[in-house]
Amino acid sequence: MATAGKNLSEYNKGETPDASTMRFGIIVSEWNDHITSRLLEGAKNCLLENGCLEENVLIESVPGAFELPLGAQFILESKEVDGVICIGSVIEGETKHFDFVCEGATMGIKDVALKYNKPVIFCVLTDQTEQQAKDRSGGKHGNKGTEAAIAAINMAALKNRLSPKRKTAGYTKD
Repeated sequence: MATAGKNLSEYNKGETPDASTMRFGIIVSEWNDHITSRLLEGAKNCLLENGCLEENVLIESVPGAFELPLGAQFILESKEVDGVICIGSVIEGETKHFDFVCEGATMGIKDVALKYNKPVIFCVLTDQTEQQAKDRSGGKHGNKGTEAAIAAINMAALKNRLSPKRKTAGYTKD
């Protein structure tokens, strides 16, 4: 396994863009909340560690991973945010339900990001066992919530950096 014995959530705090002027939504699934609450904690703590103000972290819950894309869309339609982090955990069972939920959440999150032209970060664990989910939500492999927050900050900073300052006849001029 590629992640065996590795904590993938370590990052260089000095290399992450300053998030003090950024605002983020976090949509978190209530399903498998013993996992998603740990991912939420990792994401929120990382945003705060990188300068985001607590009042600029908007947290909303949805029933399950399948509802994450619509929750992200609701936030993007109703609040001014630089990005949204979608947090969920789907653990494989005995039926194909796992495949449908994972594919729907994945494609939905991607579609919302492209529709609203804002970072919508995929932080949905799709594990075969509960232990794998625990290992990736603050266990031996780190916390994927932390990684999602870093991705959100980096993508928001990239969008801000590349946003046109002035448009003239369809061309962007700096």
